[in-house]
Amino acid sequence: MSDDNQNNGGRPDPNRSAGSGGGIRMGAPFGIPIVVSPTWFLIAAFITYYFGQEISDADFGNWRYAIAFGFAVLLYLSVLLHELAHSVVAKGFGLPVRRIVIYFLGGVSEIEKEPDTPSREFAVAVAGPALSFALGGIFFGVWKLMDHPTSSVAFAACQYLVTALWVSNVVVGVFNMLPGLPLDGGRVLRSAVWAVTRKPLAGTAAAAWAGRLLAIGVLIYAMLTTRDATSGSGLYTLVWAAFIASFIWIGASQSLTVARLRERIPTLHARTLTRRAIPVTADVPLSEALRRAAGVGARSLLIVDHDGNPTAIVHEASVAATPLERHPWVQVGTLSRALRPGMTLSTTLDGESLLQALRATPAPEYLVTEPDGAIFGVLSAADVEHAFLGR
Repeated sequence: MSDDNQNNGGRPDPNRSAGSGGGIRMGAPFGIPIVVSPTWFLIAAFITYYFGQEISDADFGNWRYAIAFGFAVLLYLSVLLHELAHSVVAKGFGLPVRRIVIYFLGGVSEIEKEPDTPSREFAVAVAGPALSFALGGIFFGVWKLMDHPTSSVAFAACQYLVTALWVSNVVVGVFNMLPGLPLDGGRVLRSAVWAVTRKPLAGTAAAAWAGRLLAIGVLIYAMLTTRDATSGSGLYTLVWAAFIASFIWIGASQSLTVARLRERIPTLHARTLTRRAIPVTADVPLSEALRRAAGVGARSLLIVDHDGNPTAIVHEASVAATPLERHPWVQVGTLSRALRPGMTLSTTLDGESLLQALRATPAPEYLVTEPDGAIFGVLSAADVEHAFLGR
């Protein structure tokens, strides 16, 4: 199983950069880091045992488990090539690729930006399945060349591996071309609807709902074709069907949520989100600073030196945590955070450039200035997040 992931999911916190996550780095072909998750070793052990049992009738003895492990490694190497196809095409279009992760479900290409046209979306999406089908064809050709009786155990083992690899690569290609997100076929459907409607969100919505219907279809098909669901292979089939259906349903839902959030990014403007602020010196009592702010309708306090230069921003959460009876005795400077490089933003920032600036220097508040350097106000990261989430 393999899916192509745009790395914009999860909780959309503008101040949080993505973590690197766990795993073993295995090189960086084409400049793309490859990371193997610890969960891969679990599925490799499962495949080794399960496939080893499947070939127990052959005259391989205990070597059957070595053959099965070889299949697990080669299968996931095929998945890696599938993901590399996605990533190389994406990089060719100028889309940054953070890394490829190989994990128990297959692989994921962490492409950090969406393609900007339907045709590019289509090209990135079909690259992976096309590579899987090509590998399936190559292994099928090798299998045809090797398809004759043999007394060599080593040759027979190679026959088993080649057969399993051509079948599995075709299955990976077919599965990923099913028309529903988060699968590659869903991204193909998204590109088609996008091209017709000229609306990326419409394409995502159509492909996400197709993914949800596909998840339901997987469950229904498994229930209708399973004879004994209480034990043995029947129960195993139903469990896997439920697992795959859950994967598709959750992935489709997340894709739709992320797409809706991305639609809001262009509406974010530093100028409109910035709060009015008043300058005060660090020794002013909190009660007096709040009185001045209320008098002019300001919602933030900016610490300045005696020359009027901004040096810090009073932290809103610290003000809220200060008991009312302490306000006359607390100097605002003790509740402030010093300005550091990256905490001064321009009123001209908007959309993705605004989010990138916030991610580059995480902070609760930022000083916002006009292009000529004049103080405009204070931007709260919480206000950006609320606007981003539509709260």
